[in-house]
Amino acid sequence: MFDIGIEKFALLLVLALIIFGPDQLPRVARQTGQTLRQLRRLAADATNDLKEGLGPEYADLDLADLSPRRFIQKHVIEDLDGSREAGRRDVDGGLRGGGHAPYDTEAT
Repeated sequence: MFDIGIEKFALLLVLALIIFGPDQLPRVARQTGQTLRQLRRLAADATNDLKEGLGPEYADLDLADLSPRRFIQKHVIEDLDGSREAGRRDVDGGLRGGGHAPYDTEAT
């Protein structure tokens, strides 16, 4: 979920220790965990309510596909990659299949 390496995690831990102190750190960590759990539960409930409201025809809807980045990646970039692969296969197939090179070999 988060792209945090061991170095960044250690830095965050040291900063939290400095800011909150060793006495308050467990309480703050517990409150943070409870808040994250509540936020996840709220997000899951909202997702379920949305899917129920849309009806059975949208039961397989993946809400992550509605994000602009994912939408463009899925519908534009994958289509471009597919057409590029098809073009490569045509050229490669023509050369390997006994076809002629796209240029005059005697003139070069």
